[in-house]
Amino acid sequence: MDNSFIGFYKGKKVLVTGHTGFKGAWLSLWLQQLGANVIGFALPPPTKPSLFEVLKLKDRIAHVTGDVRDEKALRHVVGHYRPDIVFHMAAQSLVRVSYREPKLTYETNVMGAVNLFEAVRRAKGVRVVVNITSDKCYENREWLFGYREIDHMGGYDPYSSSKGCAEFVTTAYRNSFFNQKDYGRTHNVAVASVRAGNVIGGGDWAEDRLVPDCIRALAKNRTIILRNPGAVRPWQHVLEPLSGYLWLGALMWGGDICYSDAWNFGPDDEDNLTVGDTVKKIIELWGRGSYRIRRDARLHEAKLLKLDISKAHFKLGWRPVYHIYEALEKAIIWYKKYYGHHSDMYDYTVRQISEYTCNADKIGLRWSRSDRGDLLR
Repeated sequence: MDNSFIGFYKGKKVLVTGHTGFKGAWLSLWLQQLGANVIGFALPPPTKPSLFEVLKLKDRIAHVTGDVRDEKALRHVVGHYRPDIVFHMAAQSLVRVSYREPKLTYETNVMGAVNLFEAVRRAKGVRVVVNITSDKCYENREWLFGYREIDHMGGYDPYSSSKGCAEFVTTAYRNSFFNQKDYGRTHNVAVASVRAGNVIGGGDWAEDRLVPDCIRALAKNRTIILRNPGAVRPWQHVLEPLSGYLWLGALMWGGDICYSDAWNFGPDDEDNLTVGDTVKKIIELWGRGSYRIRRDARLHEAKLLKLDISKAHFKLGWRPVYHIYEALEKAIIWYKKYYGHHSDMYDYTVRQISEYTCNADKIGLRWSRSDRGDLLR
C-alpha cells in the first residue's frame, strides 16, 4: 500500500488540520501507512467514542491540540514543522450545530481557512494546500443533475453558506498570493479546494448523521428515527474522496497549474439513494432493527443534492471504487466488529484501506499503482 499514489507520500511532511475528526482520522491513518510524517492540528476528538482514539493515533503521529481560530497557534505549527503539504479539514461540520452556534461556525469555517492561508503565506516550504470544503457550498436549486465546479456558491443555512465562503477565501488567496501564473517566480505553492458529499464508514459517531444515528440505535436495540426519508443523498465510502484528495495532492506537487482548481469527488449517479432506502439496507446488513418517521419542520434540509464528477474523472483519472451497497457493507462490518469487541481495530481499519487500494488497482485506477513517477516530473 505504501507504493500507491506513485509512492509520493513516503517521507513527506504532511499537516492535517482536523485530524481528530472522522474523515481526518481516516486520512491521517492512510498517510501514515503511505510513509508520510503526519502532523495533526485539531481540537480534542468531537465525539466519544472517536475513531482517533480507537486507532490510538495520538501515539502514531505528531499530535498538536489547537484551534484553527487561533491564528498564532496555527502559524506556530506551520512554521515549526514546515510541512510540505497541508490538508485543511478542520471545520464545524454539522448543520444543526450551525443553527445553534452560527458565529462559531463562521469563525471556524471561514476565518479558520483565512488563518491557515495566512500561516502558509508567511512560512516557507509548503508546496501544496488542499482545502476540504463540502458539497453544501453550492447554491442548491434542487436540480436533477449534478452541480459542476463552475456553478454558483450559496448555502441556505449557516453551515452551508460558511462552506461557500470558504471557497471564496480559497479562490481569493489563490488569485492574490498563490497565482498560478506566478508559480515558480514569486511563490511555489499550489492551492486547490475539494468538495465531497455524504461520506460513510466505520468510526463515525457524529450527531445528526444518518449512519451514526442508525448505529447508535441498532447497538442499543432502539428504533431508528428518520426526519426526511425521501431526501436523496450522494452516499460514498469515506475512502473515495480521500483517495481523490491524496491523488490530487500528489499531482499538484509538480506545479502544473491545471490542478490548482476546484474539484468534486462524489459517487456515480446510481449511488444517490434516498435516506429511507439507505436505512433499510443498513438494517438488513446489521441483521435486525426498525425505524419510524418523525419530521422536524424547524430544520431546513435539501431534498436533492448531487455532484457532477466528470472533471475529476477526465482530468485526474479518478472515479469511485465502491458502489453504495459495497460502501454500506464495509461500514456496517466495521461497526459490528467494534461493538463485538474485535481485538485490534487499528489492524482491521488498515486492512480496509488495503482492500480498497487493491480494488482500485483491479479497475485500473492510476493512483493505486507505483509505476507512474513520470507524472510528477
